[in-house]
Amino acid sequence: MLDRSKVLALIPARQGSKGLPGKNIRPLGGRPLLAWPIAAARGSRHVDRIIISTDSPEFAAIAVEAGAEAPFLRPAALAGDTASSVDVILHALDHLEATGDRYDYVLLLEPTSPLTESADVDSALEMLAASRETADAIVGVSPLVSAHPAFAVARAPSGLIRPHAAPDFGALPRRQDIEPLYALDGSLYVSAVASVRARRTFYHERTLSYVTPRWKSFEVDDLLDFICIEAVLANRELLAAHD
Repeated sequence: MLDRSKVLALIPARQGSKGLPGKNIRPLGGRPLLAWPIAAARGSRHVDRIIISTDSPEFAAIAVEAGAEAPFLRPAALAGDTASSVDVILHALDHLEATGDRYDYVLLLEPTSPLTESADVDSALEMLAASRETADAIVGVSPLVSAHPAFAVARAPSGLIRPHAAPDFGALPRRQDIEPLYALDGSLYVSAVASVRARRTFYHERTLSYVTPRWKSFEVDDLLDFICIEAVLANRELLAAHD
């Protein structure tokens, strides 16, 4: 319970990934990928209920074994490549509200961001709850370092390069002088339910940032990402000590 508010954790996990078939249940660190966000939600002090939204009975059974609930299967219309996340969220909220189960906040945790931890969930929820006069949502972001646009280059048809944001290479800034920028990293999304219903997005002028360290920002899209995240997991304590 968060300030007498109810929090729903929603784990979206459709079948049919084209980039990496079976991605959401592929083993990572000894457990199916979708079990990682479920574990993060289960360890939270503030999450009241954990639901999986999936079109797969197999995925639903795996999620239930990991500690989530699967009170429905997602309809086919919401399981294709073009289905929007907000429609998936609203479908779940509508289903639960039809049974009399209403929530103040919805937390979206995607299996493709398996490095989000319970402490991140609680910190983000507490930040949002403490900032409701100015904010209705909070999303994960991570610092842009090597990918900072100040160091981007354009490539001519000849193969020659030029700075994208500076007149010449001599005008490139030092790393310590550049304006800090952040990338939306998908590690977590939280919104007041009333806001996500009205705005149909987590991103707007009343959205807070929850800054995650770069090692937590890895997302699973292909096999290379799995290999990288396995390496991160093997060195998680060392990385956390250097945050």
